[in-house]
Order: sequence, then C-alpha cells, then structure tokens
Amino acid sequence: MLHLLFTEDRSSSIALKYKNQKVSYSQLQDQVVLFREYFYDQGIGQGENVGLFCHNSPEFIYAYLAIVSLGAVVVPINNMLTPREVSFIIEDAGIKNLVTKQFMELPQKVNQLVLSDFIPTLQNLTVRQSLANLAFNGEKECVIIYTSGTTGYPKGAVLSFNNLISNAGAIGQVLQLNNSDNSLCVLPMFHSFAWTVTVVASLLKGACVTIMAAFLPKDVITTIREQGVTVVCGVPSMFNYYASLGTPEDFAGVRLFVSGGASLPVEVMNQFHQKIGKPIMEGYGLSEASPVVTMNPLERGKIGSIGVAIPGVEIKIVDADGNTLPPGEIGELITRGSNVMKGYFNLPEETKKTIIEKWLHTGDLAYADEEGYYFIVDRLKDIIIVGGLNIYPREIEEVIYQYPGIREAAVIGEKDPVRGEIVRAYIVLQEGAEFDGKSFKNFLQKNLAHYKIPKKIIQLTELPKNATGKILKKELKI
Repeated sequence: MLHLLFTEDRSSSIALKYKNQKVSYSQLQDQVVLFREYFYDQGIGQGENVGLFCHNSPEFIYAYLAIVSLGAVVVPINNMLTPREVSFIIEDAGIKNLVTKQFMELPQKVNQLVLSDFIPTLQNLTVRQSLANLAFNGEKECVIIYTSGTTGYPKGAVLSFNNLISNAGAIGQVLQLNNSDNSLCVLPMFHSFAWTVTVVASLLKGACVTIMAAFLPKDVITTIREQGVTVVCGVPSMFNYYASLGTPEDFAGVRLFVSGGASLPVEVMNQFHQKIGKPIMEGYGLSEASPVVTMNPLERGKIGSIGVAIPGVEIKIVDADGNTLPPGEIGELITRGSNVMKGYFNLPEETKKTIIEKWLHTGDLAYADEEGYYFIVDRLKDIIIVGGLNIYPREIEEVIYQYPGIREAAVIGEKDPVRGEIVRAYIVLQEGAEFDGKSFKNFLQKNLAHYKIPKKIIQLTELPKNATGKILKKELKI
C-alpha cells in the first residue's frame, strides 16, 4: 500500500491539512519512516496486533502506516470507548503494544506508547530502511476493525491489504477523485468509512485530506469554506446540520457530498438539496466489506437508493434458502468481491456463518429495481446505528443487569431525525428495589461510551414475553 502512496511526482503536493499545519507527501513519508523506526525499536514486528487509540490527526495516519509497514496488524480502537470496553478489545486481539494519545488506566498489562512522550525523540533515530524497499504481500492481514457482533460483544473483522486497496481504488474511480481534490475527514478515522473513503482513496489519487478532530458543525462549515474542501463525506445526521446552519455560499466549492454509515432519510436529502442546491450521493457498506459495497453514480443517482455495485463487487438478493430473487422482491443482500474480509479474528464458526461460498451475508434486507439500483428496507439484525456508529443492544443490557435492583432489561433503537437512531432502554426492578435515576446514569457513564448510553429509560412492571419466556422486543417498538 505504501509504495502506491509515495511517488516522486507528488512529493511536493499537500497530502494533509490539520488546523494551521500543512503536510506534503514527502513530509508524510518522512514521518511514517520515523514512526516506523521507533516502533521497530519497541519490538513491534511481523504478525503482531498493535492497538491504535487516537483521535483524528496526522499522527493517526503516521502511526497506522508505520505499523503496517512493519508487517504488523493495526487495530484501530474507537476513542469514545471506556477503559472497560477498550480492555475487551485488547484482550480479544492479544494486543501487547498500544499506541495512544494519552496513558490509560487498564486492568491488563500492555505497553502504552504515548504519542506526546515519543514524538519529541524521533529526530534522534537512525533510519535503517526506506519505504520504497519494503516487500509487499497483498493477501497479508493489514487491519482488524472491531464491529458489533451477534454475541453482543465486538468482533474483529480482519482485512487484507488487497481488501483495502481494491475498495479504496474502486470508490476513488466511482467518485472520480483526482489530485486537485481536497477531501474532508471529520468522520472518525477508526471507522472504516472514514479510513477507506476519505483517507486511503484520496491519498491513492494524490489528493489532499483536510483533517478535523471533532464534528462541531459551525467549525466544520467554516473549514469547508476556508480550506477549499471539494469532497465531503458524512453520516446522515451531519447533513441535517449542514442544511440548517450552512448556506449555498459555504459549500460553493464542494463538488461532491457522500452519505454512508446509516440510511439517509429521503426528507433529509430533499431538504439539503433545496437549501444548498446540490445533491447527496448515498452509498452502502459494512466493515466486513472494507467497507463500500454500493454507491450512486455521480451522473444518475436515485433518491432513496443506495446505488449500484461498485467495480469489482457482486451483489445478490436472496431468500432464506439462498435462492436469488428477481427485481422488486425483498430478501437478504449478500455480496462478494476482493473487498470481502478474510474473516472474524479467532472466530471461525462466526466466519463460516457470515461468509458462505465466498458470499458475505450482510443481514440487511433489500431489493433491486430493474436498472440494478438497490434499496435497503430494514435490518435482520438488531444493531442500532447512532450517527453512523453501530451499537449492539445486548452489550448495553449486560451492563444494565450489573446495576443493583435490576430484574430485567431490554434495549432497542428509536428513530431520531438528527442521529438516525437513539438508544431506548426498558427496565423492570426487583421486588422492593428503589430506582435512583441519577445514580443509574452515573453507572452507565462509567461503563459505556457516551453514544451507547440510553437517551430514554422507561420503567415497567413487566416486559412482554412469548410462551418460552423470550422478551418480545417487537412489542416494545410499537
């Protein structure tokens, strides 16, 4: 991957913008080499899983590329997770070295490489090998992306170099990215959407990436206007803010808006188009597919559709028996191609259930029209998507059950016009127990990332159940 990013013809071009900082492709390469040497001195090598816990910044990119250049596998960790949640991933992935923005109090022993501690020492290192001389194996594991799983705990999707490069190359082709583009990266880099579409796809084309550490709507709009951003990728909730706070003049230089991470409501798309005067191109993907599967063509997008299969990707809509369904009929969307993950880390049985004869089963219900455009109808899974981030209800339920006095709990998603969905929790207390809402909220804040905390907590005397005692969440959604 690195030999594709660093070529002589682009060495003086600007690769990254961050706050008041500009980084050329040549400077980017130099920083990756220094990070690589430091990590090598720390004993990081072939096949090791290395954690990366950092907000959006040039350092995230330096560390990521340096880790994979050593033949190690990078494990980007959601920087909104609590220590308890980070600890699970560290344990599951067998992480011995964690590159982190700041020191974390964790239950297990892990070598924490704190960016602010080691960056000042990098200039003293001796460079042993340039990036141009590195051996490259496209089928080798490159990254493990943790995503919510059917067990209620995160599962690590293992992606190869070829997975990432083929997907980034295909999306770059569809979006017609070129070296005059300036792509905004305000989506979190630990997320596959941000990394593949806004970072790797842009850098492969010699474009510039403008980095923002957090989504503060007014600041983002100012940055788009003042930094000459041409490509804006986001989740649906972001476009709500752009439409309400922005003007056509703010986005005059933007040639392309791309939405993913969750279904884009048609009303949001229409309001944005009416206010800003430009369309939003919607796509679809999942971490297990590196992540992009479909995208609306730039010249002929369809409102409400997730578009067509991108180059190198095949799609089928199938029934419960695996039979291919004709256009108009709803079934599960399955996909295959060079973008499909190698499997789930250390979960062979889960991998066999998800990838069948090279076809990735997404768990999403969809249908195709006569022109080959796809439309998402619903999800087979219970995953809640808040602002493009996946949340599995069982993980939250497991935490709720740990709180004193809770007898039963059920967590579901509720549609929200801003974030797509919010988390709603139902609880039943043990007989004689008293409920302290403030104490309960404090407990959740200590154990869950803020976006996983239920926005609504409803107390019932009993949860609806079927004859076998299984909680009927469908009845809670009525």
